[in-house]
Amino acid sequence: MAAFPEPFSVQYRVNRIFNPDYPLSSDDVIWTLEFMKKKVADEAPELLSLPQPLLLKKFQSFAEASLLLLKQRSGCGGVEADRMRRCLQEVITGLKIESN
Repeated sequence: MAAFPEPFSVQYRVNRIFNPDYPLSSDDVIWTLEFMKKKVADEAPELLSLPQPLLLKKFQSFAEASLLLLKQRSGCGGVEADRMRRCLQEVITGLKIESN
């Protein structure tokens, strides 16, 4: 029998962000931004080895997601939700996902 990811484990949260049928919440956005912040603070090897243009793209997506979070009042829908999801996916793509 296949094991289900533990609720709120790192892999579970990442799977939700990449699932287009899952409606993102502000908790998902904040978790992703905190996850990236920790990776930067820990000087994650996968970030240190990125070429500068890709690192700048991740930073741009991080900043855009942060601003979208600040602008949203009661959640974001439609185009804004799709934009937010793309930003979050860009932020975490290529990062090592450790289980907790």
